[in-house]
Amino acid sequence: MAREVSIVAEPRASRGKNESRRLRQRGLIPAIVYGAFQAPVAVAVSPKEVERILHSKTGHNTIFDVNIQNSDTTPAMVVDWQYDPVKDTLLHVDLKRIDLTKVIQVSVPVLTQGEAKGVKQQDGLLELVTREIEVECLPDDIPGHFTVDVTELMMGQSIRAGDIAMPATVKLVSAPENVIAHVVALRIVEEEKPAEAAPEAAVTPEAGATAAAEPEVIKKGKKEEEPAAADAKGKKEPEAKGKKK
Repeated sequence: MAREVSIVAEPRASRGKNESRRLRQRGLIPAIVYGAFQAPVAVAVSPKEVERILHSKTGHNTIFDVNIQNSDTTPAMVVDWQYDPVKDTLLHVDLKRIDLTKVIQVSVPVLTQGEAKGVKQQDGLLELVTREIEVECLPDDIPGHFTVDVTELMMGQSIRAGDIAMPATVKLVSAPENVIAHVVALRIVEEEKPAEAAPEAAVTPEAGATAAAEPEVIKKGKKEEEPAAADAKGKKEPEAKGKKK
């Protein structure tokens, strides 16, 4: 059965940076198709077609047909991709073959709707804890997303993964107790007050006079030592002359 979305993949024989550069000059990027107990195939695909899939409502959970030239057409999903950190353009993509008759495990986004009463009436904060949950189902039964209504949430209340209503064909894999969203109290962080500077000790007139006098005493002491040393030298000189005579 043909699917609504399909991309064309061109087989490539060589690999490496030079080959990747040549492909990008042609408006293509390197890719690999693997899975379903078949040998992996190196191909080149249009990044625009892959971007269109990734930005669709079902995103990376989209099942589409990969038409490999001179080969076959197979259902596949985008399971991994790499962007250029500077140019923000696709560099490489991994495509996994999908067996439509077998159950697979996927991550499905969880969206919220409504305004929580705990926010409107109690000045709380709605915090989103988990934005995706793991489920199992057949490829054609993959939900685009789940929606939870947070209107009735009061302060301290939460919605958990086990509270999400699911179709009979979908099985929850994530732990049921995982919190999806809850209302919590706003955290007010008090700024630390700067430590008060210790009061400076009062300086009395007597202390000021003493502090000013100390350098003078030191200076006087040095000046008094100089004449004493000179007198000592003067006394020794006559004795030395007497010995010579």
